[in-house]
Amino acid sequence: MKTLFSPFLFLLLLMQAPALSAAEADDPVAVINATTNRLLTSLDERRDEFAEKPELLHELVNGQVLPLIDLRYSARLILGPASRGATDEQLDAFGLALSSVLLDRYAHGLLNFRSGEQIEVLPMKGDNTDKLTRVRTRLKLDNGSFVPIDYAFHRTGQGWRVFDVTVEGISYVMTFRNQIAPRAQAEGIDKVTAEIRSGTIALETD
Repeated sequence: MKTLFSPFLFLLLLMQAPALSAAEADDPVAVINATTNRLLTSLDERRDEFAEKPELLHELVNGQVLPLIDLRYSARLILGPASRGATDEQLDAFGLALSSVLLDRYAHGLLNFRSGEQIEVLPMKGDNTDKLTRVRTRLKLDNGSFVPIDYAFHRTGQGWRVFDVTVEGISYVMTFRNQIAPRAQAEGIDKVTAEIRSGTIALETD
């Protein structure tokens, strides 16, 4: 899918997570609704500033997004068997490296958001538990079509956290696992983390 709505778009949409109230943070649907509304408000207020200085938007995204994402858990899922024996510090470094590259790459896409009407949260369905609760949304494009985006949450000691997103049926965890896990298995997590930071690994995100 050659659009700005990559698997890591969910990080951008949820960038205002730290501002959630306790009640909102205890409900994954409320997390999506509240953070999206706050994000669009922030963009409207500072759109010209961000357009002139994209690095400010990048800083804002990187500074506010991480508390809502379970980067360590996602890292384990992406690395698969390559994560066995890894320390928490190694997993955190890997998750931060991956998220930083993708956030920098896609932060500019936020400027294309113009209205909360572009994002619709669909009714919950299926069996949802503390281990896995899916929130289904769809994003309206300029041509009138919709992109389905499903967020996978689980409950942690710090509240609900996102660990995967599925865009048009494609999971970002599986996308990056297919690309990165074999390399990490062969070369080690530390080397792969350094390669992600330096841009040596060309990540396919579309």
